[in-house]
Amino acid sequence: MELIDGKALANTIKDELSETVLQLKEAGKKVPHLAAVLVGEDPASQAYVRNKVRSCERVGFESTLIRRPADISQEALLEIVDQLNKDDEIDGFIVQLPLPDHINEHVVTLAIDPKKDVDGFHPVNFGRMAQGMSSYIPATPYGILQMLDRMNIQTEGKEVVVVGRSNIVGTPISILLSRKAKLGNATVTLCHSRTNNLKEHTLRADIIIAAIGRADFVTADMVKEGVVIIDVGINRVEDAGRKRGYRLVGDVDFDGVAPKASYITPVPGGVGQLTVVALLLNTLKAANKEVFG
Repeated sequence: MELIDGKALANTIKDELSETVLQLKEAGKKVPHLAAVLVGEDPASQAYVRNKVRSCERVGFESTLIRRPADISQEALLEIVDQLNKDDEIDGFIVQLPLPDHINEHVVTLAIDPKKDVDGFHPVNFGRMAQGMSSYIPATPYGILQMLDRMNIQTEGKEVVVVGRSNIVGTPISILLSRKAKLGNATVTLCHSRTNNLKEHTLRADIIIAAIGRADFVTADMVKEGVVIIDVGINRVEDAGRKRGYRLVGDVDFDGVAPKASYITPVPGGVGQLTVVALLLNTLKAANKEVFG
């Protein structure tokens, strides 16, 4: 079993991005600029955005953080989105989710200019991705692709089972891995909470991508020897022995499954490390106008 060290992979890519920024500066070209809009005081969102800002600093990107209280109106938030759409200094931006209940996330997502949608959530980018066109790929699936590529894990001709069908992870990665591409050409089965006989599907899988949001959901009896496990889940489990009163676990029972796996990602320290890096890669694409020209 080989552990896929997300932190080490992320640092390698950040080093590459740092070198790219130096080359841009030497050539007198614009440095990529990422903006983030953070609404409210959600601890997980705050931590994630902090990580994005630090990562920008680490690689030499410009970054802007716009913070607003949880009671901001939808109209006021849409005004901020419009301003960012029109700001030529900003190459790409994200509106951190989740948003407060009184704000319609779908309306906000649709208001973002697809050319600056480095989260890859806008239907225009999703549609371009589905058709194999250049696009901003959602950060977590993009991070998974980086993992598979840099660990030289072959997908062509493999049986891939994706557990979870969200628009952010499960559905896009199932499309990406089934496309005719270097990191594709797999036979993909998309499973979810309503799938009958889930175990029959997972036992057949050469690669399992678990993104269903249930702690330790995939167990040892559900996987075959030599399987590749990509665990996207981040779940809090109560643990009185920990200072914070909880610990983080994935959607896969790591201790049970790891002995059977050829490759496996840890939680934490796995896919999550590549998600922010993928956002930076999308921002570089935006700055270079690689997607829309």
